[in-house]
Amino acid sequence: MPTDRIALITGANKGLGFEIARQLGPKGVHIIVGARDAQRGAEAVTKLKREGISAETVQLDVAKLGDLAATRAICDRHGRLDILINNAGIMIEHGKKASVVPMDLVRSTFETNFFGLIALTQALLPYIRKSPAGRIVNHSSMLGSLTINADPNSGIGDFQLLGYNASKAAVNMFTIQLAAELAGTQIKVNSAHPGWVKTDLGSDAAPMEVVDGAKTAVALALLGADGPTGGYFHLGKPLPW
Repeated sequence: MPTDRIALITGANKGLGFEIARQLGPKGVHIIVGARDAQRGAEAVTKLKREGISAETVQLDVAKLGDLAATRAICDRHGRLDILINNAGIMIEHGKKASVVPMDLVRSTFETNFFGLIALTQALLPYIRKSPAGRIVNHSSMLGSLTINADPNSGIGDFQLLGYNASKAAVNMFTIQLAAELAGTQIKVNSAHPGWVKTDLGSDAAPMEVVDGAKTAVALALLGADGPTGGYFHLGKPLPW
């Protein structure tokens, strides 16, 4: 399939990341599957190629700075990066309240969900600057909204996860600041709430199918020149910070 754009998707060997790749591929996008496990990344590429999608993989754990070199090497070979979707994330607190959540779980959550996301984005920004229409999509969550967390009637009372929610709020702040820094350039930066989706993280209790959960990130990745930047969206609708 002919391609005119290059996208790196973290955590793309399964779940939301893989489905985003499946939806972007037919739009003329070459997919770089970021995967912590090299074999699983290769298996994902095989599946994508069976569907006629142009793809390759890179072993990438966003929490490991050493993995950035291989990712930059791929971008060097392509000469640019058009789309970066920061999809990889973890939720490991298992319902522990803020007063008792172990600090090692909070730190581990931030290492992947926030610090790793920033490090990767900073490392790849020079390649995104070479794109005629760079797009950065940060997978956040409605659980990162301070407005929603502060509303006792929001319905998220059972999802008060200090590390996860705070890491997603931090991602939103990064989105706002990076978008402001890049205002006036060809690069657009947005946060996406995929919804509560049936994935390993979301569990089978989630009401949304993976195919629908991928739609927000895909739409933001393919924004036209008149599209928004510095926003926080779910299925085309803005969310409160």
